[in-house]
Amino acid sequence: MKRHERLNALLELLGERGRLDVEGAATALEVSAATMRRDMDTLAEQQLLTRTRGGAVIGSVTYDLPIRYKHGPHATAKRALAEAAAGLVGRGDVVGLSGGTTTTEIARALATRPEFAEPGPSAAQLTIVTNSLNIAHELAVRPQFKTVLTGGVAHSRSFELTGPFSELVLRRLTLDIAFIGVNGIDAESGGMVHDEAEAMTNRLMAQRAARAVVVADSSKVGVRCFARIGDADVFDTFLTDGRLSEAARREFAERGLPVVIPGTAG
Repeated sequence: MKRHERLNALLELLGERGRLDVEGAATALEVSAATMRRDMDTLAEQQLLTRTRGGAVIGSVTYDLPIRYKHGPHATAKRALAEAAAGLVGRGDVVGLSGGTTTTEIARALATRPEFAEPGPSAAQLTIVTNSLNIAHELAVRPQFKTVLTGGVAHSRSFELTGPFSELVLRRLTLDIAFIGVNGIDAESGGMVHDEAEAMTNRLMAQRAARAVVVADSSKVGVRCFARIGDADVFDTFLTDGRLSEAARREFAERGLPVVIPGTAG
């Protein structure tokens, strides 16, 4: 395993477990303890982990690890939402994907759907428009997809491109459906994120789509964040999981944002 691959593997392992000791990590990655100490020191210098006595943790890192290294506690719910979202997409559609863990799972679900891998005309089976660097990286190698990456300024926390270059590209496109991830959502404010530039780019992506779907597992409901993307003024549907209370579901519907829960009617 090359060094950069080993560092990536170490970050992924740390993302899964939250805490590692040198000996355990060295065993998992099949390297010496001395090598593991050097790798942990390197990543600590890059502020991607915090060294502890005998190991490393992610808990005191002052910013989110990049999306590709995060394995959140609601991974199963996110994958179920991703499969449901992928089911809303038809062959030949132009699909917008914002950045985020859930939208990354949607990209993976689309990539593995057999109907989009079948031989067909030379035209792409799907066109994916995204401002997410990690989503574009995963999909660009798939010839059945045409992947369009917006320009913009890259955010180290989310791997998202934002700003006037992103907006310039998005204003020239029309999308069939867009899936927008959020950091928080409630019936009063709608979808929200931590960064105002991300909010503006995500809102524009939603507005350029014939159908805009805000996608979030129920742990995000009731969480308020700094920057508002929008509610029923930009979104047609809120796709979430079955842990959402019936009272909350009614409140969203009363505000004009219908809730869709996979496996239920309506």
